[in-house]
Amino acid sequence: MDVKKREKQYSELVDQKSPPSELFKDMCLSFVIGGLICVVGQLINNLISSFDLKKEDASSLTSASLILIGALLTGIGVYDNIARYGKAGTLVPITGFANSIVSPAMEYKTEGYVLGVGAKMFIIAGPVLVYGITASAVYGVIYYFLK
Repeated sequence: MDVKKREKQYSELVDQKSPPSELFKDMCLSFVIGGLICVVGQLINNLISSFDLKKEDASSLTSASLILIGALLTGIGVYDNIARYGKAGTLVPITGFANSIVSPAMEYKTEGYVLGVGAKMFIIAGPVLVYGITASAVYGVIYYFLK
């Protein structure tokens, strides 16, 4: 059978079996859900800023808070449900970053904390991300006590 003919048959089969694209609906939901995540971030920033912190400190605490919220929601299985509706809107904000680290680790928790969770965080999220987060947390604690 000719390669072109097989490719055409395969393409037709994919078109038959694939659900119709709801691109406009998906884009709108992504925009709304991503926007809501950003609104929550702004509310957190406004709340933290009300404690007379510097703008940079409030921004850093807001980022850390959103990462924590994203990780917690992923850990209890809620973030995946939000992502089912919000599509790409949940990937772009900082909460998507937390989700990308915690999700693979959660899948391998049955293998233990070191060989399961720890090892998979390094494989999936990359050593640079995990090291960067850990180093920044350690640096922040040291800086807090030295200052």
